Amino acid sequence: MRFFFSALLVLTLAACASQGPTAPPASDASNPASATDTLRITAAKQTIDVDKSSVDQLTTADTDLWARIRRGFQIPDLHNDLVDMQANWYAQRPDYVQRMTERSQKYLYYIVEELESRHMPTELALLPFIESAYNPQALSVAKAAGMWQFVPGTGRTYNLKQNMWQDERRDVLASTGAALDYLSRLHDMFGDWYLALAAYNWGEGNVQRAIARNQAAGLPTDYESLRMPNETRNYVPKLQAVKNIVVNPQVYGLTLPSIPNHPYFVTVTTSHDIDVDVAAKLANMTTDEFRALNPSFKKPVIVGATQPQILLPFDNASAFEHNLKAYDGQLSSWTTYPVTERMRPQALAEKIGVDPDTLMSVNKIPAGMRLKPGSTLVVPRADDDDEDISADVAESAVLAMEPDVPDTRKMLIRVRRKQSMAAIAARYGVSLGQLKAWNKTHRNEAAAGQVIVLHVPVGKTLPAEPGPQKIATAIPEGARVERIDASAAEAQPKSHRGKVAKGRGKASGTHAVAHAGKPAAKSAKSPAVASKQATKDKTPKVAATREKGKNKS
Repeated sequence: MRFFFSALLVLTLAACASQGPTAPPASDASNPASATDTLRITAAKQTIDVDKSSVDQLTTADTDLWARIRRGFQIPDLHNDLVDMQANWYAQRPDYVQRMTERSQKYLYYIVEELESRHMPTELALLPFIESAYNPQALSVAKAAGMWQFVPGTGRTYNLKQNMWQDERRDVLASTGAALDYLSRLHDMFGDWYLALAAYNWGEGNVQRAIARNQAAGLPTDYESLRMPNETRNYVPKLQAVKNIVVNPQVYGLTLPSIPNHPYFVTVTTSHDIDVDVAAKLANMTTDEFRALNPSFKKPVIVGATQPQILLPFDNASAFEHNLKAYDGQLSSWTTYPVTERMRPQALAEKIGVDPDTLMSVNKIPAGMRLKPGSTLVVPRADDDDEDISADVAESAVLAMEPDVPDTRKMLIRVRRKQSMAAIAARYGVSLGQLKAWNKTHRNEAAAGQVIVLHVPVGKTLPAEPGPQKIATAIPEGARVERIDASAAEAQPKSHRGKVAKGRGKASGTHAVAHAGKPAAKSAKSPAVASKQATKDKTPKVAATREKGKNKS
């Protein structure tokens, strides 16, 4: 069955540049066989019919883009030793400069277009050299992603989607729009590009506090006068060094690759699911080449319900149009599966008839993890399944996991005599670190009467007495609950009072103890009676049964 597919190729020229990376309007759905009727290339406020014109005819004057960037410089030059040091660093690494400038060829034209449309300095087109070496796949140790290095929180502030399907911090169009919005806001805030750039790197709050400190001390508040971390101190000098190289690369013994002053890519929108591999094939590209322009797509399928913007090389637009028209295969081979119970990926793969390695690879499930209910997995689509992924799933799908550890039960014990935490840990087969973490303590000894929290595997044989007195474990539904007098509780750390056991019959200011196998119809004994019996009994009283399957770790 043929899939309906609509697409719009939009050439990003200055005459039709928009404010930020807004999605182009989707055309009406049409059959791929007649896709040519809905594809068009827009440039210079006119529409060119691709049946009568060539994409190549849209090329602007053959002027090198570097010259255009130089003409748009607006930020005053910075002159100091740090600039010279950074420029020498680049000069000593010509291979590095060559790699990052060649990588920038795909994106520079678009960014310059956006800057000019906003009347912003073209020096800012050089900022991704500093942030990511113009790598849209870059990820820092601080979880900053993409060419412009947005951390998750700032990305969300500037409406960059970060969901199961897509991370727009890596999207060339969306992240560029967000970065320029942010830089423009910072410039309005500080009235100075040096301070705006420092705030982009260090955070606006930190720059504001640094300014306030200098004001309070009667010191200047310009960029070079502020106290700041070394990374921020070197940030503007790095940008100035790259600017100096762009102005006159020969002085530094470097050569910049020639970048034509015309768009490298066009934008395709689709209202139907399409595999990344299929889209790359239709554009006569390898998958790696396709992902270099479309790094935000996290899964092997691009979901049409998200109204995605797919970037294709300028020279491949006509090929994509022609191949789409002739294509009669399945555009998407993936769908989704909802997880309804807590289970291991291997068990789920066997249940639904999917290769476990494929399931874990496509969904990026690490070894040793278990799936939580409510998760959504990407799975192969059946040959006769022609239903696309819904807008609701595209918007709200999540993949929730937890460590695949043995099921445990929580147990509280009262220490009868002073003893080391190491001895208690060894007695119950847990590590000393775990025992201290569960009890939020750094002490090496437990005092007499102290209540200790343990998590032990379900079904594990407990050590024989004598030993610490067990007070309570997880309480099963329907167990009869008795109260123990508060005198026993007073010996417990304050954080444990009133929390010895959870379940039916819990009363404020008392400690609940469950007894399995005893009929609930019998009335509970008074606290005084219970206390006397506990005192007379020479053997420790087991205070609860186990509730299998409950994980408290």
